[in-house]
Amino acid sequence: MSKQTARIAVSVKVTGRVQGVFFRAETRKAAQLEEVDGYVKNMPDGSVQALFQGNREQVENMVAWCRDGAPLSDVEGVSTQPVAVQPEIKGFQIRY
Repeated sequence: MSKQTARIAVSVKVTGRVQGVFFRAETRKAAQLEEVDGYVKNMPDGSVQALFQGNREQVENMVAWCRDGAPLSDVEGVSTQPVAVQPEIKGFQIRY
């Protein structure tokens, strides 16, 4: 089996200039292209939190995408935490 198919999930916190710069919309666009499930939302402290679920390669690609971020963003940090897969989450959405 050349491609890992086991699903994993990662919670991601992105800091820097990531609110008010279309970060959530661009994250959703990238996640839909990568075909991961999850969500992205703004946090009160100015950071953005995301949940990515998919195979290891898909999730790693999304974490790497977050390090660069949206065109207008200025990412200072990305932290990740493995979490349990939430099978009830299907598709990728912006949460408010």
